[in-house]
Amino acid sequence: MVRIRLKRIGAKKKPFYRVIVVDRRKDGMGDVIETIGSYDNRSNPKVIKINRERAVYWLKMGAQPTETVKSLLRKGKISGN
Repeated sequence: MVRIRLKRIGAKKKPFYRVIVVDRRKDGMGDVIETIGSYDNRSNPKVIKINRERAVYWLKMGAQPTETVKSLLRKGKISGN
């Protein structure tokens, strides 16, 4: 099963996240299929950058987003329908 989830990067106490597509059975930190966006929760306002076309493609292919990514997709008005 393919998942769309966040990958934490950045320095200690300065998190920055990438929105990645990864096989659930593999290592989520190394075996990334594709990076489709980023999320910066430290800036004001929070910055969400997601490639709409690739996100819709993966959702239509059956990728399951985590709860956090699902809420980010909702805020970006992206759906797989």
